[in-house]
Amino acid sequence: MSSNFIFSKHDTIELANKYGTPLYVISEDIIKENAERLLSAFKKCKVDFEINYAGKAFLNIAMCRIIDKLGLSLDVVSGGELYTAKKSGFPMGRICFHGSNKSIEEIKMAFEFKVGKIVADSEYELGLLNRIAEEMGVTPKVMVRVSPGIEAHTHEYVQTGRVDSKFGIPLKLVVKILSQKGIYKNLNICGLHCHIGSQIFDEKPFIIAADTMLKLIRDLKTEGVGITELNLGGGFGIPYLKDDSVFEIDVYLKKLVKFTGDKCKEYGIDFPKLLIEPGRYIIGTAGITLYEIGTVKEVPHTRKYVSIDGGMADNPRPALYDALHHAVIANKMDSSFDDEELVTVSGRCCETDTLISDVLLPNPAAGDILAVLNTGAYNYSMSSNYNRLPKPAVVLLNGKHDEIIVERETYEDIVSKDRIPSWYR
Repeated sequence: MSSNFIFSKHDTIELANKYGTPLYVISEDIIKENAERLLSAFKKCKVDFEINYAGKAFLNIAMCRIIDKLGLSLDVVSGGELYTAKKSGFPMGRICFHGSNKSIEEIKMAFEFKVGKIVADSEYELGLLNRIAEEMGVTPKVMVRVSPGIEAHTHEYVQTGRVDSKFGIPLKLVVKILSQKGIYKNLNICGLHCHIGSQIFDEKPFIIAADTMLKLIRDLKTEGVGITELNLGGGFGIPYLKDDSVFEIDVYLKKLVKFTGDKCKEYGIDFPKLLIEPGRYIIGTAGITLYEIGTVKEVPHTRKYVSIDGGMADNPRPALYDALHHAVIANKMDSSFDDEELVTVSGRCCETDTLISDVLLPNPAAGDILAVLNTGAYNYSMSSNYNRLPKPAVVLLNGKHDEIIVERETYEDIVSKDRIPSWYR
């Protein structure tokens, strides 16, 4: 029996030795488990539904293939994400194109690719979509994003449903905008969308949001605007620390469906198709990151710093919004509690670059492999070349198999787009 950290039935030390560090490790088996939990919960409710995996959490060609095989739809927010999906062969009819400031080129690309839906984020964008649709002779399905004025209990940087937000049309303006007769004649406005934030563990804010949106559907109906689909976004919390809660998707969907059914009867509207966007929920726990420990420095009576060969360039979340992670030393899983000491894990970037402020680790030393857990979401997708550091490789696990799905960058990759001006040649 190995004393090393086993992730999704794979020895992480063997993975680190085989592929090097830093290394993103993604388990397709865990992705499937998380997705099946959502699918099963919806099927039990016996309603018309759609699950849009939020590509911004983690996306590449292999991930598109996984999402397609699971039968999920895909939410993209840029031309780059849309192109990745197209390149992978993902069905364009199952694409939902988001974004708060889509370019004309991106909109035309979406129309040319015949994406399933586009989410309009503002009154300006509704007009732009309508004009381009007329020029191209298409009638796209459009959902309108609403800022419902609901503040979920989460970090302010990931609250997206407040009145003061760059996202969506303010709730009080939606009826006035959409009830203008004939102004959006080239658009098939089929649904409403809202997203109140991320990393939320309580279903109550989602139920409040649902009520707000159902009332809006009622008010639009009185103005002759029929809405058949309701996307309540995502933001379902995952456990980053050992004692974190787990978002109970079965409990939430059961309450949501009953509440929606009751309110639809009360408001005199049809039960809409329900959509969600659980990006982090599907991919977050399916990923870890492996690092090699280098310098270990103790400041007497103050702190011990454990430095790794990665940091904010491959995981900017702690620096951006104080995100917390748990970690283990992968080659010392048989250590006792007596061996543990409270340390700070520091990255190698030329900043404070604190990856984990306080974590108990057993006698950390140079050459040890640190496994940071639950890094599947917003790590690879937010990574950068800050300090001209090459981006790590991504390896995918499936059963007993492990294969690279994103190659490790080289120094040559980093300089490949650099150009020398003529006056220095």
